[in-house]
Amino acid sequence: MNPRLEQLHPYPFQKLRELFAGVTPNPALPPINLSIGEPKHPTPQFIKDALVAGLDGLANYPITQGSDALRGAIAAWAQRRYGVTLDPATEVLPVNGSREALFAFAQAAVDSTRHGRRTVVSPNPFYQIYEGAALLAGARPFFLNTLPENGFRMDWSRVPEDVWESISLVYVCSPGNPTGKVMSLDDWKVLFELSDRHGFVIAADECYSEIYFEEGKPPLGALTAAQQLGRGSRNLVVFNSLSKRSNVPGLRSGMVAGDAGAIRKFLLYRTYHGSAMSPAVQAASIAAWNDEAHVAENRRLYAAKFAAVMPLLKDVLSFDAPDAAFYLWARVPGGDDAAFARGLYETQHVTVLPGSFLARDAANVNPGKGFVRIALVDGLDACVEAARRMASYVGEAA
Repeated sequence: MNPRLEQLHPYPFQKLRELFAGVTPNPALPPINLSIGEPKHPTPQFIKDALVAGLDGLANYPITQGSDALRGAIAAWAQRRYGVTLDPATEVLPVNGSREALFAFAQAAVDSTRHGRRTVVSPNPFYQIYEGAALLAGARPFFLNTLPENGFRMDWSRVPEDVWESISLVYVCSPGNPTGKVMSLDDWKVLFELSDRHGFVIAADECYSEIYFEEGKPPLGALTAAQQLGRGSRNLVVFNSLSKRSNVPGLRSGMVAGDAGAIRKFLLYRTYHGSAMSPAVQAASIAAWNDEAHVAENRRLYAAKFAAVMPLLKDVLSFDAPDAAFYLWARVPGGDDAAFARGLYETQHVTVLPGSFLARDAANVNPGKGFVRIALVDGLDACVEAARRMASYVGEAA
């Protein structure tokens, strides 16, 4: 077996199960799980109808590149959302969710023949797929801490000068998981200049891009930033998903778009990887990408939850309202995030994720320590009830 598998860390939710081992939660309270970023809003009926209507496609092998209709729908969505014109034939690929694509991309992007150029940069805290992808590609992860003192930004000045020439791939996540931070045009400008100077590829994870709080003011995306800066998509590949946008995490449908050369090589990799999307899923995906009304309604539901929950927590936890996404990244009293999560689960039957489980020690600090990630994915009433229980727990522990 591949010895690199031994380098993989336990996934955060495995660590959470171990943390809760032997704990019996308060049986008088129904469970509320706000630890995992799994949307709980109902899947729109028209998407389910399109999936059923596409079932005849199960009689055919799908092609890895996806249908012309699906790539056209994705390109049309990108035009509406980002104001960019993509060639559906060369700059767009459907993928089986952004998770598998983010992992697979590192396997294609890291040049294993160049031992001096095998570093992959990731934000810290981070989505664990970035680290696993780097390790199994034979690369060294470099974790760039996102901290309150720098506004949870990726501060590129903290990357040592001698590391830049070893970097083959940089993962960024905007809006960020878990912080909800959105990269500014200046942030993108610095990153693009570094990519042009050092030749690395940027993997922009934007799976939370459609969860924002002021209608008509979407967060800046990488493709828009590249266009505004007159740069184009050179060495830039953007990843997005229908899971959060359209409440279909079980559909496993997403897209990648950007640099035609990188897309061409990634398609070659995927042809061998066996990652073609089911024709029925393609039919449902076309319907989802073509509709915005359900996405606006989805945003309204999340905005209502944040408006109701944040006032209940503001006096007991320390946090900033996120720019976008559906997480609260909150500092806990006492600074022990694991103990906070365990006690909250035991006494209030509410599950949140310790921030230290989402991060690694880097530059002598674990940037997730002392924080918890609260995913406002359940219904409004459940999220409000969870916030009240958290406030009660902090009050009792004070």
